Amino acid sequence: MTPDKIVPFLIVVALTVISGFGDAQGFIHAANIWQNGRLAWDALAKSALGFAFGISMYWIALRWMKEIGIVSAEIQTLAWFAVTIIGVALASGNFVKWQVSEQVVAVVVLVGIGWLMLRTGA
Repeated sequence: MTPDKIVPFLIVVALTVISGFGDAQGFIHAANIWQNGRLAWDALAKSALGFAFGISMYWIALRWMKEIGIVSAEIQTLAWFAVTIIGVALASGNFVKWQVSEQVVAVVVLVGIGWLMLRTGA
């Protein structure tokens, strides 16, 4: 990576993490929007805010991804997905409750995503 790409790369990483965190909050709260067959408006609002924030940050991240040459929608989505799934797992607190075998599979999947990003020239 050339020196002129380091700052844009760090911006991409930061914005992708922020985007993934917002979307993770959207997913976590979305899991609670239906309670006893009724719509829980507070959970819906929190979910909508998380998704709105997340997608806004993602759109900004895309500008910087293009700057450093990440133009493939598949690779852009893989980066977002990896950060979002990590965010959901950590924010929900359930990841630490998983059996070790499931934790290992999750890590292997994320490593696979990283491998795809590297191998496809992102």
